[in-house]
Amino acid sequence: MTKTKKEKVPVDGDEAAAAGGTEKSYQDLVANVNPIAQPLASKKLSKKLYKCVKKAAKVKNIRRGVKEVQKFINKGEKGIVVLAGDTLPIDVYCHLPVMCEDRSLPYAYIPSKVDLGSSAGSKRPTCVILIKPHQDYQDAYDECLEEVSSLPKPL
Repeated sequence: MTKTKKEKVPVDGDEAAAAGGTEKSYQDLVANVNPIAQPLASKKLSKKLYKCVKKAAKVKNIRRGVKEVQKFINKGEKGIVVLAGDTLPIDVYCHLPVMCEDRSLPYAYIPSKVDLGSSAGSKRPTCVILIKPHQDYQDAYDECLEEVSSLPKPL
């Protein structure tokens, strides 16, 4: 009475998905972004932000989650705020961009909370991360800071 594994037979439409894996393209992710996700990072900037988050997570120099990020923004901590654009309901974190603008912190939206969580070294999706500056990844941080600051702010 042991379980036997059944081999999955892909249907015509599922063949492309099975061959490509579970990874979605940037355009697919952007299609699921909510209406308040402005300024949205480009594909190139998103990759740079993911790499910067990964480097910051190695030296434990990030703040993760709405509650923690909000607390440290109020305390006056500096850094880049990265928000996930596919978070629903938007009421969860819609107050954070206003807080960032009041304290002149640069912020940007990226299309996927799953990718943001995994780049931070977590299995859970994360909707907000604050990247703090550090000497180990200063070059990547400065490059991201410059590009995020140059993004057009919403009205």
